[in-house]
Amino acid sequence: MTLRLGFVGCGFIAQVHGLAVGELIKAGVVDAAIVATLDGDPERAQRLADAHGATAVDDLDALLDQVDVVWVCTWTAAHLPVVRAAVECGLAVFCEKPLAPTFAECEEVAGLLATVPHQVGLVLRHAPVFAAAAEAVASGDHGRPLAAILRDDQYFPIQGIYGSEWRADVTRAGGGTLLEHSIHDVDVLRWILGEPARVTARTASRFGHTGIDDVADVTFDFEDGSVATLVSVWHRILRRPSTRRLEIFCEDALVWTDDDNLGPLRVERSDGDHEIAPEPPEWADRLGLPLELTLPLLQYATPAKAFLDALSNGTAPTPDASIALAAHRVVDAAYRSAAAGGAPVDVARPTTAR
Repeated sequence: MTLRLGFVGCGFIAQVHGLAVGELIKAGVVDAAIVATLDGDPERAQRLADAHGATAVDDLDALLDQVDVVWVCTWTAAHLPVVRAAVECGLAVFCEKPLAPTFAECEEVAGLLATVPHQVGLVLRHAPVFAAAAEAVASGDHGRPLAAILRDDQYFPIQGIYGSEWRADVTRAGGGTLLEHSIHDVDVLRWILGEPARVTARTASRFGHTGIDDVADVTFDFEDGSVATLVSVWHRILRRPSTRRLEIFCEDALVWTDDDNLGPLRVERSDGDHEIAPEPPEWADRLGLPLELTLPLLQYATPAKAFLDALSNGTAPTPDASIALAAHRVVDAAYRSAAAGGAPVDVARPTTAR
């Protein structure tokens, strides 16, 4: 059965998801169709609809009546009402990250999502290089993890290709680089190293947008004595792409990468160095795009395919809302630490999610 998809919110990230899904559809990799779009800017909804042979609609009910799956790509504060409406119709939901502006609202969104097939846009969970890093650490082949450093930088996404002016408005975004961008990084560190026992954090709003941190420095303390540090920065270097660098020092190796998709993952040991270079999925060469576009698009196409495959096969998509909520719990603790001048804050243990 062809899955009918509707996009709510048609800004930059919806265009990226739409391109990824559209290429999967054209290549015959998934059985789906984008049939409806909705945005507060009707012209933007029409542009996305025109790109996929869909219909731009004027209200949410009209979209929900036409689809099997809702792709929620609005600004963060609008996620909750859209998710609630989709869930009340019994529709599957792909919800972009972060779930909501506040942790209480995140809990509400997660509770709603848990009642329907769903997936959350923590796309780095599908990045082969981080899967390889998680496997390398979990194997124990390099000894115990000692310390990790993750640096994430991106130009302030209110400008350039992003043009997401709402990210300077705390009422719509809920927070800045730590919440809006580095929720990915917190999720990756949890995935690889486990649940932190406590965090200490400092944030700053150097560009003067009230409530929108553009610098965040977070230290994670783990029960086994290991530590991790996350530095997240929004700057104004428009010619610099969004980048990440992860270093994990284990007892017998340094495991690191400066690419957040296919890597390679580099391993430095006393007995020599080697690289783990994950291959693109076998279907990647079926996408009708130049290689320089295909490779970065895989970061969205791979999780989209996984979600649509799970819906078709009746299996549980991942990452789900419980995984997202666990990352939000850590971010919430970090913001509370920053508000207290960097005082340590314990992280409550989730009952599920890894």
